[in-house]
This record gives sequence, structure tokens and C-alpha cells, in this order.
Amino acid sequence: MEILVCVTRVPDTAENEIEVNSDGTDIGRDDLVYSVNEWDNYAVEEAIQIRDRVGGSVTVVTVGDDESEEILRREMAMGADSGILLADGAFDGSDGLGIARILKAEVDKGNYDLILTGAQSEGGTAEVGGMLAALLDLPFASLVNQIEIVDEKKIKVGREIEGGNIEVSEIDLPCVLSVQTGINEPRYVGIRGIRKVASLDIPTHGAADLGVDPATVGADGARVKRMDYFIPDLGEGAEMLEGDTEEIISKLIELLKAKGGLK
Repeated sequence: MEILVCVTRVPDTAENEIEVNSDGTDIGRDDLVYSVNEWDNYAVEEAIQIRDRVGGSVTVVTVGDDESEEILRREMAMGADSGILLADGAFDGSDGLGIARILKAEVDKGNYDLILTGAQSEGGTAEVGGMLAALLDLPFASLVNQIEIVDEKKIKVGREIEGGNIEVSEIDLPCVLSVQTGINEPRYVGIRGIRKVASLDIPTHGAADLGVDPATVGADGARVKRMDYFIPDLGEGAEMLEGDTEEIISKLIELLKAKGGLK
């Protein structure tokens, strides 16, 4: 089975103090520590496990710049067979649809049975997987936390739905799935593994290589634009009610009446 996993390089919130820049157009990116998007890491692990069970190969791909190559090598050290970097100045400022168009052009160059994305990507919008499936005219499932290979033409997937329930569906291959965290436990990547893939070639494909019209991607092609970044003003602190249970209940009822919540 040939599997493509779309990954994203993002600021590591565990390693950074995220602040808005001085003109409110973005977060401050100087000296940020980056890593692979957490959801994408689960998608790569799942792809590796599927390959190990049924055979085939796992390719990781990202839309970014030269520095994005580091996350491809990390996922290759994790166990992916190869990586592809999609980088071009024309891609800068792409919205979710632009990213999906770029990825679609790369998918068209290959012959993939299964395409995975993280459930959350591109600023947490959770839209790229679905848009990519629509552009490719392929079946799609989101929030997937179970994958079972039925045969060469079908898979079964479990999806997390309301109330903690799981919905199981059978889907034709090829298809696109957005993977939820918790589907597996991503394996640890050690220094030895990173060194092992350090010299492997990672091809870079630009707009011309992919046949992508620059007018349809990047900032000029974006239909969604971020207008402002700001930190909300802090409201009043919470009022802590003290006393035994009966006293707290009485105080809460009086407060709700005073605020118009009860009559």
C-alpha cells in the first residue's frame, strides 16, 4: 500500500512563549522553536503501522520553506520511507484552499492508495484534509481514530462522534483521512535515527514542477485572510464562594437572582 502523509511545521507551544508581534499582523516568530504538528505525528505513526502490516511505503510531504525539511527528516527517522518538500515563494501566504491545491498537484504526480492528514492543521482550521479530498474527488473521513485494512480496495474506519461514540464506516480506496490524536502512540525518535536519515535526498518541488498556477495559491490566491492578531482584555476575576455546601448553594442562588439568571 502506497501511503502519503501530509505534515506541517508549527511553533512548539511547549518550548515557546507565543506573543503577538508589534504591529499585530502575526505572532512574533524570532527565535521560535518549531516541530511537527502533533496531529500529523499520529498520522505518520499510523501510516508506518499500516505499512508494517500490509507492506508498501510511506511518503511524508509538507508545504513550507527550506527549514521545513527538518520535520520531513524527523518523520523519516521515525520510519517514513521518503519525504517531499513543496517550496516556492509563490506558495507564501496560502490559505487552506491554497495548501490543498498545492498538495493535490503533488498527489497527481504519484499513485497513492491512502492519503492521511492530521485532524487539525494550518492554524487549527481542520479544513485541508476535506478540501484535498474534494479537489481529488476521493472519499473522505475526518476525526478518524481507527483504521482497519479490509483488502486492496476497501478499508474500515472508526470516527469519533458526539457523546464519545464511535461511528464505523467502510470506504473505498483510494481515499483521504484526517487522523485524530489518540489513534496510536507515536514512537520515540532518537538521535541515531535522525543521523541515519541526515544525508538522504529530499526532492523539492515548486510551482513550475507541479504545474500550479501561482495566481491560485499564495497570498494573492487566498480567499481567507487574517486581519488581526490580538490578546483579549482580561475580564474580572472569578468570585470564590466559601462556606459549607448549603451556604455556597444559598449564595449562588442569590448571585444568580441578582444577575438576572433566576427569577
